[in-house]
Amino acid sequence: MRIVRYLLLIVLILLALPYVVTPFYRVGHPVSTLMAWRWLKGAPVSRQWIDLKAMSPALPRSVVGAEDAKFCSHRGVDWDALREVMDDAEDGEVTRGGSTITQQVAKNLFLWPGRSVVRKALELPLALWIDLVLGKQRVLEIYLNIAELGPSGQFGAEAGAQYAFGRSAATLSPREAALLASILPNPVRRSARNPGPAVRRLAATYAARAQSPALQRCWAENRGS
Repeated sequence: MRIVRYLLLIVLILLALPYVVTPFYRVGHPVSTLMAWRWLKGAPVSRQWIDLKAMSPALPRSVVGAEDAKFCSHRGVDWDALREVMDDAEDGEVTRGGSTITQQVAKNLFLWPGRSVVRKALELPLALWIDLVLGKQRVLEIYLNIAELGPSGQFGAEAGAQYAFGRSAATLSPREAALLASILPNPVRRSARNPGPAVRRLAATYAARAQSPALQRCWAENRGS
């Protein structure tokens, strides 16, 4: 019984740890679990932090338009999108991800890749906590600095932009920003450096979305001061 109690205590500590650590991520340059895992394996990792306010405005707008159109209105979880995904699954249809940017930050910082009910159950309350504690601006800044954006260990907007276009994320054009957004969430199979027809079509869509009044307001509210 003592071993069982110790095991339960360890599990509770591990479950509580992300909630304790999250407030410390209001500052600093956090890394993702995937980045840490690659370091441990000796695989290449390239990441240069860039503040949200220093990025080309087209980049966060394109990424929000591509990944989470309701980013500015939800509180970490888009419940409507989640219900649609569950309905699709019940109907036996191939489902889209349905994860918000905040959920992806929760997964990337504290959890593991791949789809599982357990991970999703851990991810949802953690995303609500991250949104509450960090706020939209910081969540978006962290996401754009830990997302995988290249085929060989490029993480974050700056490394992704340097690899794809040989220039800083601060100077990306709207088309380049939309191309980077288009390779999420699979920068190994999709390329912004040598985009195929499908990526170019997605980029055109995301570039148009980035110009919408709603995303313009979202960026103005969350770009930092």
